[in-house]
Amino acid sequence: MTGFGKATGQFGNKKVIVEIKSLNSKQTDLNVRMPSLYKEKEMAIRSMLYDRLGRGKIECNIYVENNGAESNYAINKGLAVNYYNNLKSLAEEVGESNDQLLDAVLRLPEVVRAEREELNPDEYTFLSGLLNEACDNLMDFRAQEGAKLKADFETRIQGILTHFETVKSHESERVDGIRQRITKNLDEWVDGEKIDAGRLEQELIYYIEKLDITEEKVRLKAHCEYFIETLNADTSQGKKLGFIGQEIGREINTIGSKAYHAPIQKAVVQMKDELEKIKEQVLNVL
Repeated sequence: MTGFGKATGQFGNKKVIVEIKSLNSKQTDLNVRMPSLYKEKEMAIRSMLYDRLGRGKIECNIYVENNGAESNYAINKGLAVNYYNNLKSLAEEVGESNDQLLDAVLRLPEVVRAEREELNPDEYTFLSGLLNEACDNLMDFRAQEGAKLKADFETRIQGILTHFETVKSHESERVDGIRQRITKNLDEWVDGEKIDAGRLEQELIYYIEKLDITEEKVRLKAHCEYFIETLNADTSQGKKLGFIGQEIGREINTIGSKAYHAPIQKAVVQMKDELEKIKEQVLNVL
């Protein structure tokens, strides 16, 4: 979601500058600052930015620099003359100097008035072009950052799958270890002659089935493949990637809770580490 775009142009005697920056946000948080001349088009501008940029904390600033060739104020000459004559008469009557009367007159109410400037349709068309250009530049920035994120996600998912293969390689060893621990404990605490071999075998099978992680392994691999599939989709789906990441984490945690095997638990920790890095970065995806 992070990005920055800028566009500058000249319209008549005005230099117009548009700057747009975007940061991470779960929703669209749009803040637009502009000269009062463009306020009547604020809703249209906000709508265009929303459609172009989507999710994120977006700040758009529009600046106008006037070269002074034209003015947007007027002096009420009749009122100024009346003020001046009255003040001059007063100054002569009280015996004060009238050298600074003109400065005083210009500061009096209604003498200098700001004229309301109407927005020229051609100027708004020009501004719309600058806004779109700034959005294009921001989207290019996002695309460059996105390419880096995509490569990082692919590396992280591949890391999870690599550690997943480690889990699979230790599966038979893990089952044998569970069986041996149960048998050893029985030998230590129960008279062997009192043990029903058939019942023992049934209990072993039941206990091992409870700790079986076959389903978790199947789902974990499927979730990783779905993450890559979503990552390569034509449209950005950051929230969906976040949800898939949660499902990956759920399967990893379940495998860890059922493992009872040091090498597998070590692989689980490494998978969690890769997943945490994915979760940090997925917040920056639209």
